[in-house]
Amino acid sequence: MGSNQTQHRKKVTLLCFLILAAMAGLIGRLGYLMLCCSEHYSQMAEDLHERERAIKAARGRILDANGVVIATNRTVCTISVIYNQVEDREKVIGTLCRELGLEEEGVRKKVEKRSSREIIRTNVDKETGDRIRNYHLEGVKVDEDYKRYYPFDSLASKVLGFTGGDNQGIVGLEVVYEEYLKGINGMILTMTDAKGVEIENTFEDRIEPVAGNDLHISLDVNIQQYAEQAAYETMEKKGAKQVSVIVMNPKNGEIMAMANVPEFNLNEPFTYNREMPEDVSSAEKQNLLNQMWRNFNINDTYEPGSTFKIITAAAGLEAGAVSLEDRFSCPGFRIVEDRKIRCHKVGGHGGETFLQGAMNSCNPVFIDVGQRLGVDNYYKYFEQFGLKEKTGIDLPGEAGTIMHKKENMGLVELATVSFGQSFQITPIQLITTAASIVNGGNRVTPHFGVEAVSGDGTKIHRFSYPVKEHIVSEETSRTMRFILEQVVAEGSGKKAAVAGFRIGGKTATSEKLPRSLKRYISSFVGFAPADDPQVIALITIDEPQGIYYGGTIAAPVIADIFKNILPYLGIESDLNQ
Repeated sequence: MGSNQTQHRKKVTLLCFLILAAMAGLIGRLGYLMLCCSEHYSQMAEDLHERERAIKAARGRILDANGVVIATNRTVCTISVIYNQVEDREKVIGTLCRELGLEEEGVRKKVEKRSSREIIRTNVDKETGDRIRNYHLEGVKVDEDYKRYYPFDSLASKVLGFTGGDNQGIVGLEVVYEEYLKGINGMILTMTDAKGVEIENTFEDRIEPVAGNDLHISLDVNIQQYAEQAAYETMEKKGAKQVSVIVMNPKNGEIMAMANVPEFNLNEPFTYNREMPEDVSSAEKQNLLNQMWRNFNINDTYEPGSTFKIITAAAGLEAGAVSLEDRFSCPGFRIVEDRKIRCHKVGGHGGETFLQGAMNSCNPVFIDVGQRLGVDNYYKYFEQFGLKEKTGIDLPGEAGTIMHKKENMGLVELATVSFGQSFQITPIQLITTAASIVNGGNRVTPHFGVEAVSGDGTKIHRFSYPVKEHIVSEETSRTMRFILEQVVAEGSGKKAAVAGFRIGGKTATSEKLPRSLKRYISSFVGFAPADDPQVIALITIDEPQGIYYGGTIAAPVIADIFKNILPYLGIESDLNQ
């Protein structure tokens, strides 16, 4: 009996000890939390009663070479509801449906959803947003936001690109210069009670947004309009699939215009710019939109044809493989190994000098120059001129040159490459290389970006671009300018002549693959003044109907553009020429 009582007392004692120890632990923990962690838990409690709302930063504008605004912002509104603050749900639902033109089912689902905030609609025009605000509906928030706006609608659409629903750049310059344009969002912090209702007359923290920087670019709205008008007229007249034009300063690579018609409306970038086929799937529609947004000058390659003879001629002159007076014979073809490669003139040009061969755009002459150079030498100049690398233009998705590997390049491949066939480059690569050959021999980087400037006019960054000097000698460059001036004065590019101006250039007509379909790309690259080039332009006409020769249909378009822009650029004419 005594033994049982003793054991019972021990158990009671142990239990009391454990209870006291637990209480001591709890008191100690409570003391620790109160003394050491009070600030942390106070902040947590405060956070539970804070509500954040972003203040969108204005995106920087894009301005042309003359300071004309070509991309800016319009104020729009985001309409949202806060469940715990709504007093009359039926009134809120009815008003929002009426003002926003929305179906009741969707609005009711969001208004009745128990969440901290439900967005009803974004990108609401400011007038409608102001009307909704004036109803003073409890629980309905109208926050001002920004939507990208392009004053010229479709002008240079495939260059500028556009932004998404969050005002972030998606394609074009908008995405390349996102870092400078985007700005920093601000924030509004408000206090709420336990039910999540904002407490009136309480302190409101506000972090102001920082607007993005303005981007100044080299594109000139006036020259762009000339280029697009000429391209649209050509596409309509020739029934072409598409037409592109590049106008560039050959001395520094600044691009004054880049047209890709048909362009699309930047303010409605998801609206297809042609007739949409019936019964297309969402995937097919997206593919059509992707094609619509493509910049042919940058993203696609093509066989350049005879405009590439500029590169073969420059390489031959630089290597000493040919001179202006060297004589050739053109019977209308050349036999290279087992291949008979024809000249565009079936009966041949007969005897001619190298200068005459260039003026006649004679394939056999350029085949001979390529053979004189040989594969190793030709490949060396191909790389020296920068053709194996991308140009580095400040636009996304630039395609690279598609060229034979050196070890796979035999005499036949060398012959076809010499006059611009059996390989592919981009239009921007062609015009950049041609510019570098006629500007004195300095390989420039084509570009649009000039500088980023803050809202108060402070220059944030002046963009610079690499230049590779002496890809050809000044002597070779001077000779090439002379040759190409004669091409326009008396050769295949006669229709590019402009009264009072010295014009140089080269025509091309290249056949697309597969050859059996007989589809062509007609092109012309021209520059002025021929003795001191200050502007260079390239047009490519994809699948023209009827007459398709570059000298007949492409050269006159560049002539028309030059008639408009040379006086505008301050290049004086000499009507006695």
